[in-house]
Amino acid sequence: MRERKIRNMEEFAAKSGVSRPTVSKYFNDPSSVRASTRERIEAALERYDFRPNLYAVNQNRRLTKNIGIVVPNLADPFFSELARNIERRCIDAGFSPTTFSSHGSREHEIEIMDTLRSIRPAGVLLAPLGRSSDRATLEAFCKDVPTVLFDSNIEGIGAAFIGSDPFQSIPLMVDYLCRTGAPPCFFEMPPVNPNANKRRDAYLRAMQRLGHTPHVVRVEGHGWDFEDIGYREGLRVIAEGGLPSQTVLCSNDRLAIGLLAAAYESGIRVGITEECTMRIAGHDDHPFARFTGPSLTTVAQDYKAISERSVETVLKLVEGGSIDDSARDILFDGHLVMRASA
Repeated sequence: MRERKIRNMEEFAAKSGVSRPTVSKYFNDPSSVRASTRERIEAALERYDFRPNLYAVNQNRRLTKNIGIVVPNLADPFFSELARNIERRCIDAGFSPTTFSSHGSREHEIEIMDTLRSIRPAGVLLAPLGRSSDRATLEAFCKDVPTVLFDSNIEGIGAAFIGSDPFQSIPLMVDYLCRTGAPPCFFEMPPVNPNANKRRDAYLRAMQRLGHTPHVVRVEGHGWDFEDIGYREGLRVIAEGGLPSQTVLCSNDRLAIGLLAAAYESGIRVGITEECTMRIAGHDDHPFARFTGPSLTTVAQDYKAISERSVETVLKLVEGGSIDDSARDILFDGHLVMRASA
């Protein structure tokens, strides 16, 4: 039976009768210490309940194997899916990823950067809040730590940005909706990050190019509770007769999911069959989009390509210290996913 739990490396070194530097050396590379010393340490590990703090062990390395991943909201399945893909690729490359959620908070995003500095990551993959971020703090962090931004870009910050091109994906959906029915109005997300304004601007340009009058439905609310905002504002706008078109393109799928619920509660049939009076489409191909009622027509972001290129880029920084100019801003096209809602 193991004896009581050891609290730290110093206490374990004292109990095992081996110096603290030698114990640290063992945990970095067991083969780097003499066989007799290794036996003493391993005997102590069997006797005492102790496992080293790998972050603390990494502090003594010139280059750690830690990779930080930061997203605005890990409860959002969109970011969970991106983080899952990025984590898997980091692990396959031999690195140890740690994922943080800033929960939409400027202060928490700053705290995360402080925490990341303390574990001396080899590199960081960061989806910033954007509008709410402290630009000066982000700039200072990205100068000290190899950092690649993904999903949301802030010009001039980070070694590179990997994401989707809203000026390709939004027109793709606008073209489809105009081709198959009434031109869409745009149900706008709160401007929590640069993607919000870019998607709105892409909609305006696409409608003008096609010769249609654009209509932006501005919603009340802030923060990342998009389903609630889509539902609450959808009920309000429908009740007020404020939808200028019965075809609605939502800025993201989470808003669309809320609007679908509002339409259902308001007695409106959504879909492409004859008895339906409204069409709703979204953007992102949220992991739940195919399970809504009706299933949501959307534009899919390329999760796989974004995660692979993000990890590839940060590892290039880690290994070589720089990347080519051609790899600094990579935007992937979206593709149309036609389902039952539009």
